[in-house]
Amino acid sequence: MAMGNDDFSRYLMDRIRLLEERNSLLLEQANKIEIEKRFSESQKLKFERELRQLKSELERLKTPPLVVGTVVDVLNNGRIVIRSSTGPQFVVGSSQFINSPELMAGVRVSLNYQSLAVVDILPSSRDPFVNAMEVIDSPEITYSEIGGLDEQIREVRETVELPLTKPEIFQRIGIEPPKGVLLFGAPGTGKTLLAKAVANETKATFIRIVGSELVQKYIGEGARIVRDLFKMAKEKAPTIIFIDELDSIGAKRLDTATSGDREVQRTLMQLLSEMDGFNNRGNIRIIAATNRPDILDSALLRPGRFDRFIMIPMPNKDARALILKIHSRKMKLSDDVDFDKLSALTDGANGSDLKAIVMEAGMLAVREERYNICIDDFQKAIKKLLTPTTKQNLHSEGMFA
Repeated sequence: MAMGNDDFSRYLMDRIRLLEERNSLLLEQANKIEIEKRFSESQKLKFERELRQLKSELERLKTPPLVVGTVVDVLNNGRIVIRSSTGPQFVVGSSQFINSPELMAGVRVSLNYQSLAVVDILPSSRDPFVNAMEVIDSPEITYSEIGGLDEQIREVRETVELPLTKPEIFQRIGIEPPKGVLLFGAPGTGKTLLAKAVANETKATFIRIVGSELVQKYIGEGARIVRDLFKMAKEKAPTIIFIDELDSIGAKRLDTATSGDREVQRTLMQLLSEMDGFNNRGNIRIIAATNRPDILDSALLRPGRFDRFIMIPMPNKDARALILKIHSRKMKLSDDVDFDKLSALTDGANGSDLKAIVMEAGMLAVREERYNICIDDFQKAIKKLLTPTTKQNLHSEGMFA
């Protein structure tokens, strides 16, 4: 049966459609194969890169170990006298890639295992704990914020600041400047506050440490920290070292002592050696604070270690009035506030007590949502904080029962 023109046309259209569908399918498969090819190539590059890294790591691990040594002297012919970690001294050469001015006596270096030639300069072995003792951001405390201690401030500045800022004055007179000052007095009288003001006012490196931080668990660790502390101080000189709570490390040595006491004594002996031993301390000044000078070791108190002893007394009436003014200068006070009258009511209070009274008076005004603080607030705060019954309750045995 003959196919009509219409039937033939439909036949051709169906064939064309089938061919187009087949072409679309083949094109889709070709694109998929191309994507897989690109992925395979990227994976190949990734694995080749990892293979190179692993080969490099393998070669690095196969590298012979380096010996740690210390430079003893640098000779004129470019040779270097070093002391290896094994003990003996050697005269060796150095790598041409090392900066020659950095090679000096005392520098730690790495040495080739076979020839002992200097390969690299190693960083300082100082303990990170010691690095953290340096005060970077000085407290925002000035001498003007310390009330009633004008004479003590003058002595501290003469002992600590003047030798660093004007050493020629001492040279002209022909005397050595004081090396250290010990601040002692009752708790809360402003010893640490005075050290904070020194840290803020001086341009020297300021290092702060609490005496108890030198007491370590393992034998020799405390002495090592003391050595690293003074080593850092020499590197960053001029330096001021402030030792707070000195009595925790500098108590009198006794014949009968436990193993823990003996370790504290070892640390104390290292501190004594660093303060005034065989090696020159350099341009380093020491400030120490304690409220128990009666228990300090006599060797610690002799001249050469602490040349000046400054007592920080309890504030008198005028000093108490000045301290109250200093702590309340940013507060909004009513006209009836009389600091001389308040000072008379705070007999026996120290600087910390007076600061607490000012804060408590401010809290009373906050509680009532007022815009200023009146004298009645201060009187209530004094009655609350300074009455004998309050302090007796703080120390009573049944307080937390």
